Amino acid sequence: MTKRTLKRRATALGSAGALVTATLIAGAFAAPSASASPTTARHGQDREALGATIAAARAAKAGIDWQDCPADWGLEKPIQCGWVTVPLDYAKPNGKQIKLAVDRIGNTGTKAERQGALIYNPGGPGGSGLRFPRRVTTKAPVWANTAKAYDFVGFDPRGVGKSAPISCADPQEYVKAPKMDPVPDSEADKRAQRKLAREYAEGCYERSGEMLPHMTTPNTARDLDVIRAALGEKKLNYLGVSYGTYLGAVYGTLFPGHVRRMVVDSVVDPSRDKIWYEANLDQDIAFEGRWKDWQDWVARNDATFHLGDTRAEVQAKWLELRATAKKNPIGGVVGPAELISFFQSAPYYDSSWVPVATVFSKYVAGDTQALVDAAAPDMSDTAGNASSENGNAVYTAVECTDAKWPTSWRKWDRDNTRLHQDYPFMTWANAWMNLPCATWPVKQQTPLNVRTGKGLPGVLIVQSERDAATPYGGAVELHKRFKGSRLITEKDAGSHGVTSLANPCVNDRVDAYLLTGKLDGADVTCAPHATPKP
Repeated sequence: MTKRTLKRRATALGSAGALVTATLIAGAFAAPSASASPTTARHGQDREALGATIAAARAAKAGIDWQDCPADWGLEKPIQCGWVTVPLDYAKPNGKQIKLAVDRIGNTGTKAERQGALIYNPGGPGGSGLRFPRRVTTKAPVWANTAKAYDFVGFDPRGVGKSAPISCADPQEYVKAPKMDPVPDSEADKRAQRKLAREYAEGCYERSGEMLPHMTTPNTARDLDVIRAALGEKKLNYLGVSYGTYLGAVYGTLFPGHVRRMVVDSVVDPSRDKIWYEANLDQDIAFEGRWKDWQDWVARNDATFHLGDTRAEVQAKWLELRATAKKNPIGGVVGPAELISFFQSAPYYDSSWVPVATVFSKYVAGDTQALVDAAAPDMSDTAGNASSENGNAVYTAVECTDAKWPTSWRKWDRDNTRLHQDYPFMTWANAWMNLPCATWPVKQQTPLNVRTGKGLPGVLIVQSERDAATPYGGAVELHKRFKGSRLITEKDAGSHGVTSLANPCVNDRVDAYLLTGKLDGADVTCAPHATPKP
């Protein structure tokens, strides 16, 4: 579940007559049926299933009015943009509607080579997928073969960016620095953080209360099916990364017969007992492991970074930096919270190993400005700050509404105090980020029982062994639940988001699956991609 921690969280269904009419319309346009599977019915979601069928039928009829993208969206030609209308509440498909922003770029191959649209979700919850078509305009080599066959389609999920965006706080206040040190020194510190979390939850309700009950992964999966229908696609081709894997898992459970090809990369554990409280505790453990991997790499490259030639020496410099920033925030704005927000990108992505180590090295050599530039918020960037606030609002809204969270502070305190002893890098920062869920002001749902349904084809699962944000066990769990799926493991690697890295063992199999539907006869273990070089 990709996170930028501490930086970036109606009318009735209608009369019986109206229902009959809507059902007939759905039949007339031959939209694939979102009929309620036993799982759906067990969760009392048959009304939403009917609403999704009605909405998909409308979208199939309306299509998408593709235009050049607005100049301020930063999407160059020939990318085109449009809108898809969906119900806010699928149990009330004739009630309030919201518009979702979508974009696309056509396949680069011939008409005969085209296999439809490939829809992408980058994670979050709260991430925008609108930049996905830029993988074609920027000629990303890893995606060149797939781009010949598919239109690349991105979208902003409900609540995100251009799609009925939600908010929980004033963006300029939200990014203001320095924030309180996430690691508490006292009970008073914990009380202060609890107050901030409660106020944040209240702010979500005050600013976005109408949207909150409907900010769930199942609703975003229904939106995905409406987008599929609006594109004129009978079945969905889907690429989901990070939280996008959970979105894919829920879609595959609700609409198994609507899936053509599905690639999920860096997998959220979909079991009900993990969504979402336990998943975040698992994350804390995995982040500590990957943080140590990065420190080992920094130590091996001491000739470049001069931060120590052992992990212990690098850690000592980190703790010294943290203590300095706690006592006197660097540049007046970079305290421990800002440090974690910046440094956590190293255990997230290998691509951040060199930049983060370089900034750290410069600071130790006496250049504090490099750290301020990298870690402090830019208060003049109002658009960027609004985007950060929106992303965190959606993250919080979806995770808090998707599932029931513990309401007992004693449980939160006990679990995070215990974890912090052995896994201090992210534990308390993660706890405070999620604590609004303990006092969430709208009804929390029961997560879907993710499972194989009738018609679900083989799904391709890709996972690095030491991923911090979505630990490896999540991929194993989804593999068990989706019968006929195949798991590609990138061994001795830990970057989050594997499919866009250069690793032919992975890339060739993703291409083969998307282009031909071919899966290996058994699961595959790949050697790691190249380690970053200073």
